[in-house]
Amino acid sequence: MLKRSRKENDEPGTSASPDIIGDKTIIGDQIYIEGTIRGDEDLLIEGKVKGNIEMKAHHLTVGSKGRVEAEVHAANVTISGALVGNINATGKVKITKEADFKGEIKAKSISVEDGAYLKAVIELEREPMKKDVFSGKPEDKTPSGPAKDPLILADKGSKEN
Repeated sequence: MLKRSRKENDEPGTSASPDIIGDKTIIGDQIYIEGTIRGDEDLLIEGKVKGNIEMKAHHLTVGSKGRVEAEVHAANVTISGALVGNINATGKVKITKEADFKGEIKAKSISVEDGAYLKAVIELEREPMKKDVFSGKPEDKTPSGPAKDPLILADKGSKEN
């Protein structure tokens, strides 16, 4: 099965993310793909995939039966199965309690449910305003430097008199 609408996929036992709306592609649990997958709709993987996955403006879900070894570029990623590789998400990465993840994650936000297996290097992107706030702190120390100089001069002056 390669493509179904959300209404047809609302069966108990499927691990589709509740926030997936509309059509999506499903790679079934009996399918093995090796290579690059690119797409312009959401993707649910219940089978095995090895290679690269590029869903830059869409949601990738690795279902509970899914086994993925890949470099992933997607808007959002949900992992309920096994994923080994690197994730670069422009949005959120969600790791459920059934997940087994090993690799690197670069995203705006991440959530990890209690019970998930996670061995990762994680880099969360900061908002541009937050960088400015932190870059201002070292400047706060600089004005206190010149304020010490008059105290030192006053001490030197009192010793000379």
